[in-house]
Amino acid sequence: MPSDESFMKSLFGGVVAESSIFPYPEPSRADADEVHTALDALRKLASKTLDAEAQARIDREEKIPPEILTGLADAGFFGLMLPKAHGGSGFKMTAYARTLQEVAGLDASLALTLSAHQSLGAAALMLFGSDEVKARWLPRLAKGEVVAAFALAEVGAGSDAASIQTHADPTPEGDAYLLTGEKAWVTNGAFAGLYVVFARTSPKDEGAKPRLTAFVVEHGPGVTRGPEEPKLGVRGSSTTKITFDHVRVPKSQVLGEVGRGFKVAMEVLTQARLSLAASCLGTGKRLLKMSVDRVQERKTFGRTIAEFGLVRDKIAQMSSELFALESMVYLTTGLVDAGRSDFTVESAICKVFASEALWRVANEAQQISGALGYMHGYVWERLLRDARIAMVFEGTNEILRAFIALSGMQGPGRAMEEVSKAMREPIKGFGLLSDFALRKARSALGRERLSKSHPVLAREAVLFEEYTGHLAKNVENVLRRHGNNIAEMQYTQKRIADVAIDLYAVAAVIARTTRAIERRGEEGARREIDLASVFAGSARRRLAENVFSFDENDDELRKAIAQKTCADSGYPLDVL
Repeated sequence: MPSDESFMKSLFGGVVAESSIFPYPEPSRADADEVHTALDALRKLASKTLDAEAQARIDREEKIPPEILTGLADAGFFGLMLPKAHGGSGFKMTAYARTLQEVAGLDASLALTLSAHQSLGAAALMLFGSDEVKARWLPRLAKGEVVAAFALAEVGAGSDAASIQTHADPTPEGDAYLLTGEKAWVTNGAFAGLYVVFARTSPKDEGAKPRLTAFVVEHGPGVTRGPEEPKLGVRGSSTTKITFDHVRVPKSQVLGEVGRGFKVAMEVLTQARLSLAASCLGTGKRLLKMSVDRVQERKTFGRTIAEFGLVRDKIAQMSSELFALESMVYLTTGLVDAGRSDFTVESAICKVFASEALWRVANEAQQISGALGYMHGYVWERLLRDARIAMVFEGTNEILRAFIALSGMQGPGRAMEEVSKAMREPIKGFGLLSDFALRKARSALGRERLSKSHPVLAREAVLFEEYTGHLAKNVENVLRRHGNNIAEMQYTQKRIADVAIDLYAVAAVIARTTRAIERRGEEGARREIDLASVFAGSARRRLAENVFSFDENDDELRKAIAQKTCADSGYPLDVL
């Protein structure tokens, strides 16, 4: 059982919490059997209703046929992660993610519909709803009788939740709120019967920073659905505006505490990001399979293109990235299933890596497909379009990089403040100063070691150990250099986040490959060993560049160029 301390938050301080990642987690036999049963049911349903033409029609008509949604509801797919006590399947996070991965491999719009319903809407009720709210709504959500939606974003408030204008004002009787405002880009908006809505509940004269509260709102009088928004990808999913006009919401339908809606949103999004990462993996695996089939069928210069070095390089790179992504996702879901309460940084890392890995895989698959893949109506271009939104969903990757860096630096920052205070009162702070001196002595003697990785992975382990030291050192340096101003140092935040992302990926790969070697021996685990080696080699190059750039960079020059370009309203130069 791993400790409750976040593996990645510890790593920012140079501490490797090995018990969190070794042994690499796996579901119980009973849980695995439940997943296989669900996957068999899904494949059976897909063979009847989701063939290639049906998938193309979903994209073309921009709608999932009702009979497909009904079939999934009847088979229990709207209640996978909901508790058995309320009519759901009670899947743990690993089982849910693995099933959602399979759905995404069939159709991204379908995965998005199910995920918005469960990972966002139903999850908010499960985590923060009262017993009354759960008893009333969860059974209906589990059966798919009612579909849930998550209404957080607004046209003027995407990443910045503090800009939300939707407001909920107490009624004179004090037993309810009147909800007014408009939410944008609501997935499942066209047919949701239940919304999780975030609104201001603080008076406007309390300042610019609002107190947000989360509410459960039933579709009914005063709630208006906007038309479907035309989209680049995931066209089969529903995306609409939802308008609330003095909708009466009983106080009993507050989720969590009044004024603590931001906490509700962040905890729900933490789970949803992990679900999105699993969906990206499902689509990525499908793209790799399509690419492998293509390169073995397509012939040029008298041989298949699979025999050419640059094509092989693409397949190897795609495979290694998907291996790392799979390792990260199921390491993290395993931590959740083991009772880990803080996985916010790990979840954000998975989402960023997954969405960008999927985009790279989709781009390479497009290149492998050649001109055929560029033609409208073929699956290649559809999957490329579907992939793009993942870098925006559940927090843009830019916002999440800032979140990863700043969240990870909180611990080292607090420790430095405590040490500084202890130095002003050395007698009272003797114990703290002794601990600090011990940590510095350990750092001087050498890096933290991975004692549980298999010796075959010595090179990968040294890479992880070396750059864990670099991460901790540079975190301390930037905190000393910038202090509270680090919140504005976005170039530095990006480097810190990118180092953290690669380190978590390498750690997951090492842990998973170690398990494979211990079970099947070196030759039996050759596939994992080779993929681990290739991924670690790519990660090494990125890590080296990021660490070098902490001290040697052109950040200020880039800022100046951007400012001048904006002042010129675009690119001002011409060769004529």
